[in-house]
Amino acid sequence: MSDSAPGKASVLPRIILVAVVVAVFAGIYVRWGDTLTLAGLAEKETQLRELQQQYQMQFLATAFLVYVVVTGLSIPGGATALTLVLAWFFGFWQAIVLVSFASTAGATVAFLLSRYLFRDYVQRRFATQLEAINRSLESEGPFYLFTLRLIPTIPFFVINLAMGLTPMKARTFWWVSQLGMLPGTAVYVYAGSQVSDLKTLAEQGTSGILTLPVISAFVLLGVFPLIVKKIIGRLKQDRTQSTAA
Repeated sequence: MSDSAPGKASVLPRIILVAVVVAVFAGIYVRWGDTLTLAGLAEKETQLRELQQQYQMQFLATAFLVYVVVTGLSIPGGATALTLVLAWFFGFWQAIVLVSFASTAGATVAFLLSRYLFRDYVQRRFATQLEAINRSLESEGPFYLFTLRLIPTIPFFVINLAMGLTPMKARTFWWVSQLGMLPGTAVYVYAGSQVSDLKTLAEQGTSGILTLPVISAFVLLGVFPLIVKKIIGRLKQDRTQSTAA
């Protein structure tokens, strides 16, 4: 009995925290679920624009917090949809600053949750990825995380959770992620900023924003990792040669 008590005591706060988070999101969905869809936002587009003019800082702060929560809880597809909507709402320059810092903050929240609350689950669920990441971190250090952010061979939410179980410091995770995710963020923000109105996006989906400049940006995003991979390979080769010499 005495051996099992500490384990139960340590698990209880985690269960309570998860229950609180689920309850909050359930309440938000029940109260505003219809409004927070693209169709619901499109119907209130004019009102939202008017409120934005009156309460610009409040809107920015709320958008930042929502993005951090969605990214921190690794909600599938949530970050992409939010990026497009926020880029439409705030425009390219405001949105890229907001999304860049909010996405990094959310990723760091997931990183810390994994480290302090969900360690056992993450170790079981992502054991293979974690082993590979630990092995690469030992040889390459933070540069490996930077590579993963630029060349997303592993989904970002898996990276966030798995990195939480490595020795990497939170501040290192923050600034490396901030730089590594910026190119992809810029492309998605640019795509969202080309949306003329939410009604078009709600009715036509992503096809409503696929203009030639947007398509070119996504092509560039697809090619960019290949260029980075070649540059990184060359840098590794040079470093190996210099070490051997």
